Amino acid sequence: MDYTTMFLEMGIFAKFIVIVMVVMSLLSWTITVAKWWYLRKSQRETVRFVPEFSRLLQEEKLDPAIALAEKAKKSHVARVLGEALAEVKPLLRDRATITAADINSAERAVERQMLILQAELKRGLGILATTGATSPFVGLLGTVFGVVHSFQGMAASGGSGSLASITSGVAEALVTTGVGLLVAIPAVWLYNFFLTKIDFINVEMTYVSKELIDYLIKSVGSEFGRSIFTKEFQAQKATQSSGPINR
Repeated sequence: MDYTTMFLEMGIFAKFIVIVMVVMSLLSWTITVAKWWYLRKSQRETVRFVPEFSRLLQEEKLDPAIALAEKAKKSHVARVLGEALAEVKPLLRDRATITAADINSAERAVERQMLILQAELKRGLGILATTGATSPFVGLLGTVFGVVHSFQGMAASGGSGSLASITSGVAEALVTTGVGLLVAIPAVWLYNFFLTKIDFINVEMTYVSKELIDYLIKSVGSEFGRSIFTKEFQAQKATQSSGPINR
């Protein structure tokens, strides 16, 4: 008996279970293709963006660097850096006006953008996780009811059914468990694969955001003159060191 004939001869409940799992499989594979394409475009654009952006910062070409970050919309790194630069963009041309509050504002902007990007990156992974976790149980549900239906048929025939009819009913019931495993195994693999990729992307975003904040702090330091930020830092340090000592 082939699987097509077996499916056609299944009970209504078993057919419903198989159709549900086929829909779950199609949904998980659709999310997989979309997520893979999204991450691929983001990583390819990031590979092109990062070296050029670093070169522009080293050459103190801030306006081209900002324009490059605003242009690379698909790169996760560019979106994080662009959000931070947008906070201090009016002040970067005159570094003496950058204060500690401006640096903190840029850092908070980076954190907000990273939260948004993390939510975007994880979108759809819940469906993969749900498919991988529940498909075997859905298949097992179909198997249980299939076996019950098979034994009910045996009881109705007074136990006179042949061995072939019994094994055929059990095989029909086990099909749903097999389909459930076929749906669940790829979903679990793909979920773990994408979770690892997203963790790596989060590390990239965190690293470059910290590098940018360090650059902004250094750019208003003594190397570029006595900025307001430097004065605020020294005044705060002096206040802490000259304050009363509690005994």
